[in-house]
Amino acid sequence: MSTDPPRTDVTRLADKQRHDRSTLDQLLDSSRVCHVGVVVDGGPVVLPTAFARDGDRLLLHGSTGSPWMRVVAEGAAISVAVTGLDGIVVARSAFESSLHYRSAVLFGTASPLAGDAKTRALDLLTDALIPGRVSEVRRPTSRELAATLVLALPIERWSLKVSDSWPEDEPDDVAGPAWAGVVPLTETTGVARAAPDLRRGVAVPASVRRMTPRD
Repeated sequence: MSTDPPRTDVTRLADKQRHDRSTLDQLLDSSRVCHVGVVVDGGPVVLPTAFARDGDRLLLHGSTGSPWMRVVAEGAAISVAVTGLDGIVVARSAFESSLHYRSAVLFGTASPLAGDAKTRALDLLTDALIPGRVSEVRRPTSRELAATLVLALPIERWSLKVSDSWPEDEPDDVAGPAWAGVVPLTETTGVARAAPDLRRGVAVPASVRRMTPRD
């Protein structure tokens, strides 16, 4: 019998591991991009892709022509990493300087969705990136649906680490002249830019206005 720890156990900086699902959900719901790790043609690959959480599952989508998506759809085991950067920890030494972060890795196999479940998942993915956008645009065509693969990964096996502490400097460094603290990091949106071929008179939609800074 193997005595190796489960893959969801944190072995490095184990005190930063979190087990509460609400913290995981907050990270997933506030992130737009994940990195999917999978073995394709005998070698490991890691691919960045947009995602969304739908209750107890993670939704991924891409082209039906994507080799890695097809491999995953056939039942290959995957890992999915999601990271949120919240700050830069400025310690009194380079060795102790680090980051504030929330980092999760999910494990499992994903299943392809079809029919109404696939359409609903695509709507959810769209609104996760641009809230309210689905109601503003036309419905996907049968050709577009046929060209898109949607995968659902159950949120069952996962590992979560959170780093949110102050610098942990040595006493000699604390007594020294160097400054220490935290520089917060936040994600912001800029002013929306219209496409060069946008027809005259087409107004910025409500979904975009809600995302962008106000005067």
